[in-house]
Amino acid sequence: MKILIIENEIYLAQSIATKLGELGHNCEMCTSTKDAIKSNNYDVVLLSTNINGQDFNPVIETFKSSIIILMVSYISNDTVSKPLAAGAKDYILKPFMIEELVRTIHHYQDYEKLKKRNEAYEKYLTHSFSSITNNYDHENIELPIYISSNFQKYADAFAFNHAHIKNLPINFVTLSDSKAINEISSLPQNSIIYIIDYHLLRKTEKKAFGEVIKGKQAIISSNDKIEDVEYEVLEIKSDNNIFDKGEILSIEDYVKFIVLNYQQKFPDTELSKKLGISRKSLWEKRKKYDILKKK
Repeated sequence: MKILIIENEIYLAQSIATKLGELGHNCEMCTSTKDAIKSNNYDVVLLSTNINGQDFNPVIETFKSSIIILMVSYISNDTVSKPLAAGAKDYILKPFMIEELVRTIHHYQDYEKLKKRNEAYEKYLTHSFSSITNNYDHENIELPIYISSNFQKYADAFAFNHAHIKNLPINFVTLSDSKAINEISSLPQNSIIYIIDYHLLRKTEKKAFGEVIKGKQAIISSNDKIEDVEYEVLEIKSDNNIFDKGEILSIEDYVKFIVLNYQQKFPDTELSKKLGISRKSLWEKRKKYDILKKK
């Protein structure tokens, strides 16, 4: 990591730089905030708030994309509260062990990675489920609940949207995993458990499974019809019913599905190319299936 140390106590700054350098980090030092804001290309900024007469806000604004750790001798509004409110991540009290500083840095590195990864997942899921209608009253849905759908994506959209509306973490479990039951048993009650592949359970296993999910906020999905269960069963069908037949699609049904679902996303030239047919054939398919292209 590239680390900037802003500290007017030269000996302390050199000591920190030496120890972090031994751990493989590239450290630079400066003694004033004015010198510090000349560059902003740092992973971590260690900012001493004991430098008299210095305004820390320009530093925090300049390095808002970096992990800013305050190094303080005492806790006050000026040394801790205001810098944290302005965007610093955390503080560490002097004197401190270098291991404690490294632990703090690594903690926020992991946090930032997870934050960015989560943002990417959220963006992807929103895009992936954007074409799926969601008219369910999630506020009044009681869990556990079973979802029966031949199109897995519809059950996925329901589960992730429910977790988002309830503002709860979501755990994903597949019953194809031999350790799934033990995992479900160990999960806390204050999170959503999304369980797929219920249809893989044998009849003798389903009764025991029903006991495991008691008291859990579980959403259980199956590709088959669900019968003889204690909790509510919600059947979710795709808009065009193509995926609700429970069988492999014919070529004609597949072409119809693609045209219905992707004609607004791709121009006819590209859509026909992806289907391996001519534009004239695409036009004939629309006429045959009585599909109108929306303007």
